[in-house]
Amino acid sequence: MEEQLKGLRKSMKKTTFKQLDFSAQQRKEVHKKINKSYENDEDIFLAVLRLLIHEKTGYELTQLLRGRGIQKFEENEGFLYTLLHRLEQNHFIQSSWDYTGAKYYQIDNKGRKILRKAEKNTAKKRFIFKELMQE
Repeated sequence: MEEQLKGLRKSMKKTTFKQLDFSAQQRKEVHKKINKSYENDEDIFLAVLRLLIHEKTGYELTQLLRGRGIQKFEENEGFLYTLLHRLEQNHFIQSSWDYTGAKYYQIDNKGRKILRKAEKNTAKKRFIFKELMQE
């Protein structure tokens, strides 16, 4: 497969990209945009609520969010704990400590209501988008 990709690249250099010439700065900007994280705060908020349907520690939550491709807190894990604290103060989630001193987080009733409402809105948006695409 790798040989096929090399062949494709060579072929494209001769035809498609023959007239394109990128400076080092332009290449850097392209790579930066490719690697840029596009999740917004609402996406992270909903992902956290979904993941906290079952009790999890902050570390477990970090790993699961990373698995979903959410990188906003990658260099700053304090962001996640600040978000958890805010969610707890607004009664969207609750926390408890176990006998080892680990803190566990879980969605609360108010958080479940918000999550259901958000998922209904998302389903409506998907339905509308699907209808538009079929026309």
